[in-house]
Amino acid sequence: MPIQIVRNDITKMNCDAIVNAANNSLLGGGGVDGAIHRAAGEKLLAECKKLGGCRTGEAKITKAYKLPCKYIIHTVGPVWHGGAYGEEELLISCYRNSLMLAEKYKCKSVAFPLISAGAYGYPKEHALQIAVTEICKFLMKNDITVYIVVFDKDCFQISKRLIHDITEYIDERYVEEHYNERTRRLMNYPFGGQELTEPISLSDAVGQIDESFSQMLIRKIDEKGMTDAQCYKKANVDRKLFSKIKNNVLYKPKKTTAVAFAVALELPFGELKDMLSKAGFSLTHSNKFDIIIEYFVKKGEYDIFKINEALFEFDQPLLGI
Repeated sequence: MPIQIVRNDITKMNCDAIVNAANNSLLGGGGVDGAIHRAAGEKLLAECKKLGGCRTGEAKITKAYKLPCKYIIHTVGPVWHGGAYGEEELLISCYRNSLMLAEKYKCKSVAFPLISAGAYGYPKEHALQIAVTEICKFLMKNDITVYIVVFDKDCFQISKRLIHDITEYIDERYVEEHYNERTRRLMNYPFGGQELTEPISLSDAVGQIDESFSQMLIRKIDEKGMTDAQCYKKANVDRKLFSKIKNNVLYKPKKTTAVAFAVALELPFGELKDMLSKAGFSLTHSNKFDIIIEYFVKKGEYDIFKINEALFEFDQPLLGI
């Protein structure tokens, strides 16, 4: 199952469990912790008083009371002291222990805030990297949907250098796309701008049906020596959706899903465009989403979560499901 980045109030997430970035007392505080306690009501505080607190890096679970979820998983993240006091190991432990509790209680979906990245001062970029890495490790062996819930883009602030480079790349491609479009068309089709073709019968046209998206996807998985699970998990795509695509040769996925599979397979740009065409899509320089995908693929960077961070920054749809 995939990781989904969503902008929302975590107290409004309709999933099996939400994770509370708590303090050691578990008795409420500021930020996410205080918001969850207020929304859940006084019964949450009464149950938390019976738990005897929680050590940093560990996790405990309670009922959710007035919240739309079933459970609240409380975990205590480390305070950032420069990185030399075991902060990384403790933050990793927060995610691992929280996910283990979600599995123990048979949760099919769980929502995380970005633990320790607020008042506890953990650098947001590093905190995000740890979150994604640990969640991905867990998802390789477990079927569960994981949400990372943020209020704004500040929590997912990718490097200023990368933003600048992508912005320049987008600007250059926009100019290229819109420069004298009519002249380019006339150069391609000099006879009044119309393409001349030989007549073809309907039966001949139908007989030229090409390899479908589903067929190409399965072929490329085999060529890359990957298992189906390795591919759909790397693509951040749900197992059930992959099954639909595999079992229906004519299945047409969403564009974000098709691109996700191409990225997971690490296809070069030409093959990525070919795979997209099988699903009925193309990449153009008049669309920010398309240009950002081109930017990463042409640079040989296929980290789907890094690509999604960039797409999130530019308010574009994310890859996967």
